[in-house]
Amino acid sequence: MVILETQALTCRYGDLIAVNALNLSIEAGEVFGLLGPNGAGKTTAIKMMTTLLPPTSGNVTIAEYDVLHHAPQVRRLIGYVPQALSADGTLSGYENLLIFAKLYDIPRSEQEKRAREALAFMGLADVADHLVRTYSGGMIRRLEVAQSMLHRPRVLFLDEPTVGLDPIARKTVWEHIVQLRDEFGTTIFLTTHYMEEADSLCHRVAIMHKGVVSAIGTPAELKATIGGGEVTLDDVFTHYSGNQLDTDSGGDYRDTSRARRTARRLG
Repeated sequence: MVILETQALTCRYGDLIAVNALNLSIEAGEVFGLLGPNGAGKTTAIKMMTTLLPPTSGNVTIAEYDVLHHAPQVRRLIGYVPQALSADGTLSGYENLLIFAKLYDIPRSEQEKRAREALAFMGLADVADHLVRTYSGGMIRRLEVAQSMLHRPRVLFLDEPTVGLDPIARKTVWEHIVQLRDEFGTTIFLTTHYMEEADSLCHRVAIMHKGVVSAIGTPAELKATIGGGEVTLDDVFTHYSGNQLDTDSGGDYRDTSRARRTARRLG
C-alpha cells in the first residue's frame, strides 16, 4: 500500500528551481533513502512533505491526505527529526518528551506513560531525569527520535539523523530506528551522506542532483546499472550525481554553518 506520494512536486526560489517535478511513491513500512550532494534539494523536499514549506506547484499526499489542504491531519500522521538540534539541553529527557506530548495533544492521562515508554524503547530510561546537556550525541539523537514518535506517527522523516556521530553511536541510533519499523510498521523516509548506512538499511534509494531524481531503485538494482560486481553505493552516488566537483553542490554559508554547528554539538 502506498502511504506517501509526490506528484510533480516543485519548489522555486526566484529563478532557482530547488526541487523540480519530483515524483515518488513510498510503500507503507518501507525504509526509503533520498540521497544527493549538499544543495541537491533533499531538505527542501522534506520540508514540503512535512507541511513546513508550501510547494510552488505539484502535490504531496500522505495516507491519502493532501498536504496542502489537510495539513493538520498530515501532521498527526508524521514525525520529523531535522538536522538541527531540537532537544532543550536545559531540561531533562523526560521533560523534553513531556513538552512534546503536550504539543502533540496527547491526552493528559497518557502523557507521562507515553513519555516513559518512549524513553525506555530508545534505551534512555536510566538517564530520563538527567539534563540533556549531559547526554552524548547518540543519546540526543535517540531522544529526538523518541520525541518524534510520541504520537505514534505512520511516517517518520529523518534528515541526516546520524550527522556528527561516531560509528558506535550511529549504529545504536539505527538499531533503534529499525526496531521502530519492525515493531510498529513505521515508514521511514531519510536523507544521509553515509552510503554504507543507506546500503544496509534502505529498501530503495533515490539519487537527487540539482533538484531532480536521476536514479531510483534498490541498492542492488542501482549498482547493477553501472556494472555490479565490486561496485559500491558510493560509486552509484558519484555516477548519478555528477563525476566532477560541482561548485553549486556544497550548500551556502548558512547550510555549512548549520551542519558544522550541529556536528559540533553532537560530537
